[in-house]
Amino acid sequence: MKLTSLLAAGFLAVATPVLAAAPMGDDGLHKPEWLRDTFKDMSEDLAEATAEGKRMLVIWEQRGCIYCSKMHEEVFPDPRIKALIEENYFVVQMNLFGDVEVTDFDGTALSEKEMAQRWGVFFTPTLMFMPEEVPEGGTAAEAAVATMPGAFGKGTTRSLLQWVLEKGYEGDEHFQKYVARTLAEDQN
Repeated sequence: MKLTSLLAAGFLAVATPVLAAAPMGDDGLHKPEWLRDTFKDMSEDLAEATAEGKRMLVIWEQRGCIYCSKMHEEVFPDPRIKALIEENYFVVQMNLFGDVEVTDFDGTALSEKEMAQRWGVFFTPTLMFMPEEVPEGGTAAEAAVATMPGAFGKGTTRSLLQWVLEKGYEGDEHFQKYVARTLAEDQN
């Protein structure tokens, strides 16, 4: 019986796909290959994203965040999600308690931790999706077309990435209804 159990466990270990988590940076945050290393000037980053035909996504994280680890270990490595991000998004990472200077769309320059307060970010991870254009003098918090605090499963995360690409925030279908519909379609 022990041999059978060992063989079954070995088979499961081989049959279960292992998704590789992104390496960690010196700041204790995950650093996937699709993450952009920028000067954190929101206007410049948005211009670069637009020039590449991508949507800008700001992701807030912090050292030791178990929910951030869940996203980087279980959700972001999923081939469909990873492809959506790599092909369609310009991702800028922010550290909830960081000291790196961030310049908002209105020109205000603050540390990451001060900008988190300004933008009302208090949980990690938080995903902030920027529009293709930001009104003159606006802030990222005011401009964001969607802000999602928390760690979510693959289906909800994939739906969110797709909903933003499809500009669902401009339509009549609420995100929750979109998620329910797309998850049901995936099962059929």
